[in-house]
Amino acid sequence: MDKVISISPSTLSKLIANKELFLLFDLRSQEKYNHGHITGASHAVCDSKTKETIMPKIPKNVKIILVDDDGTVSKETAEMMRTMQFDSYYLDGGMNNWNGNIVSGSISDSISSVDLWKKLNDKDEYDNLLLLDVREPEEYADFRIAGSINLPLQELTKKENLDNLPHDKQIITICPHGNRAKIASFMLENNNIESKTLKGGLANWNQVLIDRKDGDSDPLIIQVHKIGKGCLSHIVVSEKEAVVIDPLYPIEKYLEISTSEGFKITKVLNTHQHADHISAANDLAQISGAEWYESGYESWDFPTKFLKDKDVIKFGNSFLKVIHTPGHTPGSLCYLVNDKYLFTGDILFIESVGRPDLRDKIYDFSHDLYHSLHNKIFKLPLKVNIYPTHHGESVSPNKYGIYKATIEIARKNKILELSENDFVNEIVKISTPRPKNYTRIIQINKGVIPLLQEEIPNLELGPNRCSIQ
Repeated sequence: MDKVISISPSTLSKLIANKELFLLFDLRSQEKYNHGHITGASHAVCDSKTKETIMPKIPKNVKIILVDDDGTVSKETAEMMRTMQFDSYYLDGGMNNWNGNIVSGSISDSISSVDLWKKLNDKDEYDNLLLLDVREPEEYADFRIAGSINLPLQELTKKENLDNLPHDKQIITICPHGNRAKIASFMLENNNIESKTLKGGLANWNQVLIDRKDGDSDPLIIQVHKIGKGCLSHIVVSEKEAVVIDPLYPIEKYLEISTSEGFKITKVLNTHQHADHISAANDLAQISGAEWYESGYESWDFPTKFLKDKDVIKFGNSFLKVIHTPGHTPGSLCYLVNDKYLFTGDILFIESVGRPDLRDKIYDFSHDLYHSLHNKIFKLPLKVNIYPTHHGESVSPNKYGIYKATIEIARKNKILELSENDFVNEIVKISTPRPKNYTRIIQINKGVIPLLQEEIPNLELGPNRCSIQ
């Protein structure tokens, strides 16, 4: 078997010189790889996680050559990959036996999620970008960055697909965590196509927070948008005193805004127990020294203060009224500030209403949802502004980048014109998949299980699915 799957240094040199299509993976440490590696080699980690999550995505119709220090680990790995139907080989003698060209640093450049966001919002930069998502079609269909195109990693082995890629645009390769994207960039580079990988992939993209001011009056409303997830959080400032509603990770964003705008966070509130993202309320309250409030109609394993229907919170020159609006969850609350601004959580969105099926009582909760909407929210003046905690892909912000509407606009959704029974019958037809990891996220948000900060990107990876559409 050794003679069959080994590649001599001279043979590898010829493959490189002839620009033949193959994948070259360096299995050494990142430090050794950065110090010096064979031209065109991509750094790779070979462990149980890689075998389960990455290897199944690697093309099997292309030659794979593995490199290590002396050929020992790369040989074992090549043999293992052969059992998985890969056309895998190893460099005989490893780097100890290589006398060809060596380069230092990383094979491909990367771009941070924040820098990509800036480019996407610069017209000249945007027109020069091609976002190349190399996941499988079913992954891409589930969620994606708007404007990206899908070309699975396997398809990059086909010359006709490579030939169709533009050479006059900056290509950004995208996958869940950046691993497949790096391989894609390597394959593109071997075909003289320059690209960058999205650093940390879609998991990191989902952690970018962008803030926008809605005017400059008192109270000042600042909307904090988790761009990859469609989550919305709000800071309401009155006389340099702020209430933060539905805070998101990373909490550093709120502290930065507080410092730059010169206000103090005194109260942190959630509208309900979230199922699609991790609440940052506990950590933000502790770090800022703010009072932390949760719904008094839901169970918590945290030492927090509770809010009930008709409670009033004063801050600065403003006041916040609590409205109990069960339906999405039994304890969902809406917050009405100065009788003008309504923070609806996941009960009412700009384009839809919250789904009532995440606690497995869809019939009861659907009736609750109907009554909360028609007998509470829609009893308020039509001109009241609503600020939801999520937005769907079909919704665009206003010219100031803010996601909001009025009650008059939001209630025009056709499902809100139905009778109670017809409304419930429509709601129970929900076929949208539930949020990924929602059970674990709820348990973390309740305080039942501890939060590990490093878990957040993976737990939140995927679209928000808190509406019925």
